[in-house]
Amino acid sequence: MNSEQLTQAMEFSADMTAAEVARRYAEQKNISTTEGVRRFMATKTYALLMNPKSYLSLESVEYVLDMLDAEECGDDERWLKI
Repeated sequence: MNSEQLTQAMEFSADMTAAEVARRYAEQKNISTTEGVRRFMATKTYALLMNPKSYLSLESVEYVLDMLDAEECGDDERWLKI
């Protein structure tokens, strides 16, 4: 796999993870999926997920949801540890 293919694979993985996180987040908050996507996209967790250098897209959806929860609770120390 060359570097371009790896980049595309990482972007795809990040997109799929983001979609599932947004869906589950919306379900947890009892909001529409569209609103879940909108709220998730405004977070530091989403920005980190979309940064291929973070490799966050290789983590599980549950891990990313935990990061999102820590961020929402204002627990930056826990967010940074994760």
